[in-house]
Amino acid sequence: MNDCCGPEVRPLGVQQALERILASVRQSDATESVSLEQALGRVLAEDVAARVDVPPAANSAMDGYALRHRDFSPGITLPVAGVVPAGAAAPALPSGQAVRIFTGAPIPAGADTVVMQEVCEPVGEGVRLPDSIRKGSNIRPAGEDMTHGQRVLHAGQRLRPQELGLAATAGHGELVVRPRLRVAVLATGDELVAPGEPLGPGQIYDSNSFVLLGLLQRLGCEVSLKSVVADTRPATEQALSDAANRSDLIITSGGVSVGDEDHVKAAVAALGVLDLWRIAIKPGKPVALGKVGETPFLGLPGNPVSVFVTFCLFGRPLVRRMQGEADVSTLRVPVNAAFDLKTDGRSRYLRARIVKQGGELWAEVYGHQGSGVMYSTSWAHGLVEVPPGRQVVKGDQLMYLPYSELLA
Repeated sequence: MNDCCGPEVRPLGVQQALERILASVRQSDATESVSLEQALGRVLAEDVAARVDVPPAANSAMDGYALRHRDFSPGITLPVAGVVPAGAAAPALPSGQAVRIFTGAPIPAGADTVVMQEVCEPVGEGVRLPDSIRKGSNIRPAGEDMTHGQRVLHAGQRLRPQELGLAATAGHGELVVRPRLRVAVLATGDELVAPGEPLGPGQIYDSNSFVLLGLLQRLGCEVSLKSVVADTRPATEQALSDAANRSDLIITSGGVSVGDEDHVKAAVAALGVLDLWRIAIKPGKPVALGKVGETPFLGLPGNPVSVFVTFCLFGRPLVRRMQGEADVSTLRVPVNAAFDLKTDGRSRYLRARIVKQGGELWAEVYGHQGSGVMYSTSWAHGLVEVPPGRQVVKGDQLMYLPYSELLA
């Protein structure tokens, strides 16, 4: 065990801590096949190649008339030989004639141009064409989207709605994905009470469990909650041991600081290994990493804002890496600070809203940035990252982590 707990040990920087956390875990080799209906949010375990050309044959990009461009002259009226709807075979086009054609319908043999219906004029059994048309217009060539055997999705991609559509287009009804990650969430603290129950003296409602539940469910995890673990060493060890037997990852809130009733740190060390627990960050300094037996463990602070922020920064990439996702980086967007701030040696993550002024993005921060002010997380649109030791003056450029990225 690496004892990181002494006051002489310098806290890790955010990036250094993240690199150490990601290096501590590996993804499972297990896979399973699921239908497209069940694949949303899952992580691909195998590349996906197109089983067909898309489109399989040249087709019309719009409703109109298909013809040979050599039969065209300005204002000519051509006889219409028939109609070609989508999903039907197209007979060969007779010389000197046109056919009525609809979007997605196959191009008849001999035709090389489609004229959209809006510029044509039906005349009896024929169609009068406009003064000019371009050869080859409004035709989608075979294989324009993808060709047979082309790799269209890569192992390690998380499947969004557009990837499901792409897989379906490529001819796949099932995909090989990584299993859902089983995560045990433990909330520690005798002061915690389940929401809806009456509060006793000195008690508060357990919000951390439900923050973590929501964050993990959005990542497609199977989550088990144990709320609340009593503040004793035996109870903490038992809860951790039980969680390790049924889970792929354990996440706790509270109990990783230096208080007399903070038993998680010692319990993890007794059952496995504790690797780090001090990070130069605000909110959320006490963050623990280790293993309970062979099960990875992430210990988050007890304050609710700290739980939210540290999970977004460390827990989310950790989960995504364990799920087999190839790219677990977080998008950052440059914004202008609408505030002044002087920081210490810790990275700050401020709850902020974005407003647009004069074509530029400005970050306004919530007035009370305390780690117990849960309302600030709901008020905000994302987190503004302030590097350690930075003197921020209104108008300075900072990096912004939008909720659309952190909570996706």
